[in-house]
Amino acid sequence: MLFSSRSKLTLPSAEDALPGRDNAIPVTSDHTVLGTPLTGPFPEGIEVAYFGLGCFWGAERAFWSLPGVYTTAVGYQGGFTKNPTYEEVCSGRTGHTEAVLVAYDPKVVSYDELLKRFWEVHDPTQGMAQGNDVGTQYRSAIYTVGDEQAQAAERSRRRYDDALAKAGRGSITTEIAPAGPFYHAEDYHQQYLSPAKNPNGYCSMTGTGVSCPIGTGVTPDPAA
Repeated sequence: MLFSSRSKLTLPSAEDALPGRDNAIPVTSDHTVLGTPLTGPFPEGIEVAYFGLGCFWGAERAFWSLPGVYTTAVGYQGGFTKNPTYEEVCSGRTGHTEAVLVAYDPKVVSYDELLKRFWEVHDPTQGMAQGNDVGTQYRSAIYTVGDEQAQAAERSRRRYDDALAKAGRGSITTEIAPAGPFYHAEDYHQQYLSPAKNPNGYCSMTGTGVSCPIGTGVTPDPAA
């Protein structure tokens, strides 16, 4: 995604954002790795979480290998433009960040474990950037579903912020907000770094090396 690394560091207002369109980008295939649908409704008992942690290619790969994850998908979230395209998001004129939908079985993997993976596989202190990628679409974000996720996300942020401070790192800049619409990205972005597509493709994600003191000990492995 280096070609889209423009220095767009200010979010647009709703009035200045691109208008978008009524028709959603079609998702025509199942998950390349898991073989599960990328869109709901999901089976009974499956819950959904949303994370933004830089380029969504590597971000999605960080989650699909976790036991208990039913499916993952990449898309656009947190902005104003309806059904945006990748090019529109990269223009900095939609307000969206590149996001990952994680559908999971809470009986197998907890939301805290997902949060632990989120915090540890990227650097949440970089503001409107992640690694070599610069722009509002690369900002760190957690979009929560319900009060329980919101409280868990805020609790984990405080604990990880303390851990980063003790390690001499900067403060967390992650946006935490209720989940708005999640717009699926184009098919070619879905599971982009899977073995069947581009296993050695571009990924800028780099963690801080600081462990997050939540969850049950899931070890971060963004290359899994």
